[in-house]
Amino acid sequence: MVASSDGMNHVFHRDFNRDYPLIAYGEGIYLVDKKGKRYMDASSGAIAANLGHGVTEIGEAMAAQAKQAGFVHTLRFETEVQHELAQAISQLAPRTLNHVYFTSTGSEANESAIKFAIQYHRDRGNSSKTITIGRWQSYHGNTMGSLSAGGDVLRRTPYLANLMQTEHVHSPYCHRCPYQRHFDQCKVKEQLDCVEEVERLIQEIGPENVASFICEPIIGSQQGAVVPPDSYLSQVRALCDRYDILLIIDEVMTGFGRTGHHFAIEAFKIEPDIITFGKGVSGGYAPLAGMIVSDRLVDSLKKYGKGKFIHGSTFSGHPVSLAAGRAALRYYKRHRLLDNSKKQGAYLLHKLHGLRDKHRTIGNIRGRGLLIGFEMMRDRHTDTFYEPTDRAAEQLNQIAMRLGVIFYPGSGTLDGIRGDHLLIGPPLTINETEVDELVYRLSLALVLFEQE
Repeated sequence: MVASSDGMNHVFHRDFNRDYPLIAYGEGIYLVDKKGKRYMDASSGAIAANLGHGVTEIGEAMAAQAKQAGFVHTLRFETEVQHELAQAISQLAPRTLNHVYFTSTGSEANESAIKFAIQYHRDRGNSSKTITIGRWQSYHGNTMGSLSAGGDVLRRTPYLANLMQTEHVHSPYCHRCPYQRHFDQCKVKEQLDCVEEVERLIQEIGPENVASFICEPIIGSQQGAVVPPDSYLSQVRALCDRYDILLIIDEVMTGFGRTGHHFAIEAFKIEPDIITFGKGVSGGYAPLAGMIVSDRLVDSLKKYGKGKFIHGSTFSGHPVSLAAGRAALRYYKRHRLLDNSKKQGAYLLHKLHGLRDKHRTIGNIRGRGLLIGFEMMRDRHTDTFYEPTDRAAEQLNQIAMRLGVIFYPGSGTLDGIRGDHLLIGPPLTINETEVDELVYRLSLALVLFEQE
């Protein structure tokens, strides 16, 4: 840490118990600190730096926009870059989602979507439809609304008295099915058990009170890249249609090539009412996120809501951030990073399965593209997890950082408290040699961790 001229460190740190390395610059999939130590960024920061570090053309695009117009208030003005990026994003989304609302963070994007769902129903005369249903072991952000909809137990607990009314169901974690079922028992049924739970909850609350259902297509930080059964989201879509509930798909982590698709929802062949996005849209080069809204909802807003969304923020549609997003999307396309995400993701999965044979700590491995996770076990052979107080994933990541590689540790895999996992999500620019290096360093970290 660095002290100022008065001898104090004036940063309000996220954790005052840590000594944070100071990063001097980034280069490809690496970060380099002031002492010259190189860190392989195997988590793309927080699964955000999809393009890697040091892409000068994005910085140049931001600087050029700042010279033209560094800020406009979107309540009064719009910019050409806003229209260009909105069009580019809508062309990547399912065919009925063509209207893009920009925010600065994924938390704001999900907050916007939740509020818009409530307004949509109120505008149509259904003012009692205010409740959002989310899932346990999910994460949608840290604003009060997005935190309420999410199912991160440890983050929610300090603010329970302040959270808005939401309801939650179990996530579709088939490997650890909360109903103690085997998937073969479920797939022969008309509805999966985890979908039946959604319908049962809707009926208990009353469909007339439910505004939206929000979920990640692939569960990210809270369970470590858990992929649902192929039919899960289509069954949820059908429920939402039956009970006039808006389906919000949170692609903040999974969007823009992370899973080998523009949006992960493509693989499940459904069209939600709203997609939220963030992180990878700018490759992490600027705060940028938003929501993509279906034509049907926008038509309703024009007809019943006087065309006005009762919401807004100062930096919504910030032109310099939008310029970063426009440059990032061009970079994705020119360098065929979706293809590389699929190719290197498959190779990384193969290498991890090989590594699993050598380490009792590695449990179930799962994921799509370059969003891959695995359970951390005290002993895989006896199906024994570490205790929450062991902070196993965090300890493994600290060892890995000493070895010059950074992962994304997670806890609460099973019930919000118990169970650890490690999320691996390097920049989509990674090559095969770098994947080999990543796996080698992970293996060294596991050896040291298991010894300690």
